[in-house]
Amino acid sequence: MSHASPKLHNAMWPGLVGKGTDEGQEPPISLEKMLDLTAAAEVDGQKFEGIDYFLFLPHTNPEASDDELKGIADLIASKGLKVGSLVAPIWPGTVGDSAMGDKAATDKFQSAVKMACRIAKIFNEHGVRDYGCIRIDSAEFGVEAWRADAKANTTKIANTFREAAKVAADAGERLAAEGEICWAGMHSWKDMLDLLEEVAMPEALGFQADLAHTYLYLMGYNAPEHALLHEGYSEAEFYAAYEKMTDKLRPWTIDFHVAQNDGQVHGAGSHDKTGKHCPADDPNGRLDIVKCSGYWLKDAAARGIQHICWDGCMFPNATLEEPKTWNTILNTMIQVRNAHGW
Repeated sequence: MSHASPKLHNAMWPGLVGKGTDEGQEPPISLEKMLDLTAAAEVDGQKFEGIDYFLFLPHTNPEASDDELKGIADLIASKGLKVGSLVAPIWPGTVGDSAMGDKAATDKFQSAVKMACRIAKIFNEHGVRDYGCIRIDSAEFGVEAWRADAKANTTKIANTFREAAKVAADAGERLAAEGEICWAGMHSWKDMLDLLEEVAMPEALGFQADLAHTYLYLMGYNAPEHALLHEGYSEAEFYAAYEKMTDKLRPWTIDFHVAQNDGQVHGAGSHDKTGKHCPADDPNGRLDIVKCSGYWLKDAAARGIQHICWDGCMFPNATLEEPKTWNTILNTMIQVRNAHGW
């Protein structure tokens, strides 16, 4: 059955994350090139309807003037695309710093969230954006420092997130905390749930689920004590574990990434190892994308979800620049919407 919602988005950050000028890194792909690749995809008359957008250089200067940002909004709209969720530049080396750091660090974290809210307001007033969240994480790469005092460090992150959620709420925005195994305090399904419950602001801060990253939550890659599966699992064991995890995190889920994972971790540049995103038709993919998406999209509209986004983070440039990649992804997104949309 065909549906009009959720809207189908493509992420822009695969053109940036893991790319750069260091030896061995591939160069970034420009925003306009990523927009053109997205806009060109088409399956049986259906096209991508929007993008999710990383607010950092070289795509965007988070301190750009209002006029510069309006020009970017014009560019995106000229491709027939809307803007959905935004990624705040909360990491060390961008605008922000660790959410479990000292006051100077957490002040920088809040500044990054304020910048993202300012850009969201400009895009909203322009008309290119009228739904979506602002994505954050703990901006603390790896989990070793967190483990030194897990309870206290989770409280530090929760306090930072709570203040950031107040900033977002005052701006009419919601924050979505990304579940990914490389972010301290968010690196397992149980630690993520504990953090969300400690923040305790579901109207202002929820969870951003990604199929590739949450697969590794099941396997307990950075938290063996919270593993729900072990290699050699059966299909029945997989779906029992998947249901347990999604039942815990789905009520918090306000942003959703469609993706594939082959059971491996991958890292590039300064981005620590995390779930390896694979092409939608990767023969080594561990997930039935359409079926697994359904566990996260139950009652999605009631949680305010209006779009879903494909995430191909750290795909090689040759893969990203191949039109077939995007048609295959778009076809998968259409299947997800047909099965679970409204």
